[in-house]
Amino acid sequence: MNNFSCNNDHSLFSNAFGFLRLPLEFDPYTQCSDWVITGVPFDMATSGRPGSRFGPTAIRQASINLVWEQCRWPWNFNIREKLKIIDCGDLVYKIGSIQNFTDNLQIHIEHLLNSRKKVFLLGGDHYITLPALRAYSKIFGKIAIIHFDAHTDCYSNCSQYDHGAVMLYALNEGLINPNLSIQIGIRTEYDTKFGFTILDSEFVNSVDTSIIVNKIISVIQNAPVYLTFDIDCLDPSIAPGTGTPVIGGLTSSCVLKLIRSLKKINIIGMDIVEVSPEYDCSQITALTAATLGLEMLYTQAVIC
Repeated sequence: MNNFSCNNDHSLFSNAFGFLRLPLEFDPYTQCSDWVITGVPFDMATSGRPGSRFGPTAIRQASINLVWEQCRWPWNFNIREKLKIIDCGDLVYKIGSIQNFTDNLQIHIEHLLNSRKKVFLLGGDHYITLPALRAYSKIFGKIAIIHFDAHTDCYSNCSQYDHGAVMLYALNEGLINPNLSIQIGIRTEYDTKFGFTILDSEFVNSVDTSIIVNKIISVIQNAPVYLTFDIDCLDPSIAPGTGTPVIGGLTSSCVLKLIRSLKKINIIGMDIVEVSPEYDCSQITALTAATLGLEMLYTQAVIC
């Protein structure tokens, strides 16, 4: 075998193992790192089209398109020189057991948090956020959320496992503070009784992004924040590869500006969910998710 360095591999097809070709570390708890990326191949709580269990692999493969640029535009530094990020591969759980999955993910995140690491999840359907919030609440108490989505995920179907009721579960369990939380891009039926600040897609698409940024900051204040990004927040013309697409969504340009504005927010954990490559076109949804993920990490590198 020829000697080579993955860091010098600028092809768009080889060595697509870890996110951004980051090293795979299957024992992340003892490794020196700031952020740990975990793939969560789970879609058993999906109400629409299944397939997001293949999301983590698709996002990692698409992320190879982003490796060649040492300083991601418009940032002026190389994130690898600011943050220690590792990819620990995918969560393992008993096939067909949602409860085993739920327990394993929560335990995994608790171990990482107790090791003073932050967690970035690649989903997977949106149910994966609930075990994450349970783990974070044990350390931080009630936290705030920034929730990008076409849906509020407060829809009760009287089911224990439902990706469309994650925020309702979190509220009922006292995991999040709705008064310090904001939902962005909503364009399906919603009720304001839950206490979230809701910026629907029509509003977001009709005002300058600076107005949205100021609103986010005023709502969140200094609270510790979990950032969750459902890819269906974007219009399906931009991100078709998802299980419950809704037209009239946000543009990638708008979302990039909003994500970049979060560099002063106290973000303690993040996820990107609901990428379903079966319904994607030319990997544009996976590439969008990978790019947004990289931008999220850059916001964290700025504060280091």
